[in-house]
Amino acid sequence: MIRTRHAAAAALAAGTALLLPLFPGRAVPAAAAVPQAGQALVRPVPPADRVSAYLDRIRDRPQELRAFFEALPKGGDLHNHLSGAASTELLIQLAAEDGLCIDTATSTAVVGGPCPAGSRPAADAVTDPAFRQQVIRAWSMQDFVPGAESGHDHFFATFGKFGEASWRHPGRMLAEVTDTLARQNQSYLETMSTPASGGAAALAAKVGFDSDLAALRAKLLADDQIGALVRTASGEADAALTEFRATSHCDGDDPAPGCAVTVRFISQASRASTPARVFTQLLLGMELARHDPRYVAVNLVQPEDAPASLENYRLQMQMLDYLHGEYPEVHITLHAGELVPGLVKPEDLRFHIREAVLTGHADRIGHGVDLAHEDDPEGLLRTMAARHVLVEVPLTSNEQILGVSGPEHPFPRYLAAGVPVALATDDPGVSRGDITTEYQRAALTYGLDYRVLRDLARASLEYAFLPGRSLWADRDGYRPAAECAHDPLGEDEPSAACAALLDDNPKAELEWREECAFRTFEQAVLGRLREQ
Repeated sequence: MIRTRHAAAAALAAGTALLLPLFPGRAVPAAAAVPQAGQALVRPVPPADRVSAYLDRIRDRPQELRAFFEALPKGGDLHNHLSGAASTELLIQLAAEDGLCIDTATSTAVVGGPCPAGSRPAADAVTDPAFRQQVIRAWSMQDFVPGAESGHDHFFATFGKFGEASWRHPGRMLAEVTDTLARQNQSYLETMSTPASGGAAALAAKVGFDSDLAALRAKLLADDQIGALVRTASGEADAALTEFRATSHCDGDDPAPGCAVTVRFISQASRASTPARVFTQLLLGMELARHDPRYVAVNLVQPEDAPASLENYRLQMQMLDYLHGEYPEVHITLHAGELVPGLVKPEDLRFHIREAVLTGHADRIGHGVDLAHEDDPEGLLRTMAARHVLVEVPLTSNEQILGVSGPEHPFPRYLAAGVPVALATDDPGVSRGDITTEYQRAALTYGLDYRVLRDLARASLEYAFLPGRSLWADRDGYRPAAECAHDPLGEDEPSAACAALLDDNPKAELEWREECAFRTFEQAVLGRLREQ
């Protein structure tokens, strides 16, 4: 029931309490001066405008800026790879606990017992500072300087290096990731993983590929083969969430902050694999989303510029086109346009985003960096705006992988065209970043005010793959649904009609909690300013 502020708003209030001592004593006026006789009445300055004015005043004060953006409610993270989101330090700890070894030449985690020649126990990376730094640099972007190895190559190579350490304890990684989200005032996470990976690979190898996709689906569904994998994947989710709740003490007297985060999974398919495996993984993801509400969408992962990814791109979009017809209720979000000139041939820059939207039926696009090189980019922008196809933008990884930032990034172009946008982290463990950094970077680079930042956070929940109606009747202008149209957003006690909407719709309920958090944030900022 929505009757009081929920855990997310309470956490936000705690965050703003930490921020307040850093606020300077430069007041922002609450309203214009009281009018004299014959003068027109001047309306009070809206709270959002006053928060924007405060943000403008601290743009050159790094500590206060960081505190502001940490406390800012930031909705959800819609583009997050679980293994790449876990911190390198946690991965090293897990490798040590599992008795793994690390190849000293390549810094790749390997199974030991005892450690093979040329490797050291992963436990040494816990106790030996020099070895620890070597591993951290190899497993992340820390201290990386492009040279013989590009940022693109180093970034993607990290997954192979720490891969052996990352798959055994998804619940512990999830506990760390959700705690990080909660402490930065986020309330929702969609994280990508590969369900029933071994079983799906074996089934794909057994069945093979058939260009008749309907026939191929029938072969995979026969004898409950995909059904068995769905049950395996659901069991994996059960185990991961059980480990997560135990690690975070979610059922105890002192639960970790991450317990308040709503978590959903996106099934990923490996686009650089064989067509048989890609289709099998996509079909499994569709069936999972139909039968297990914790899995909400499918996605294609791995480098978009890999030879097999480029060769099979249109085939993979055709797979999604067919599967969308069979599973129209299942959401699709696609990495598309994570490319730049020089990384691929010019012709490969001309159609990936468009094909993902028109043929792949993508509800959301991840990255979308090569927009300017698409055929008719203005027409594409109009299509994406009309269809409300959101772009998930991780600014830091775009710079690290593709070398694209500032005015070269299409982020402001999407905003100007009315295409919905949400900021995301992508792989914050690898990039050594967080969502606060993404918001601060966006605000400083593109001169965003508080209203735009608030709408970016709203979009991250509005375009989340949660069931039920939205809080918003107008997702462009964020005008509330009729049931809540007369309620002040974020009130502790919504009206009966509004409360009924929130109680019956998980999406609307989470969005109302976010409005509670914005209300708390704005009141804390302005309250402190009034005191000074």
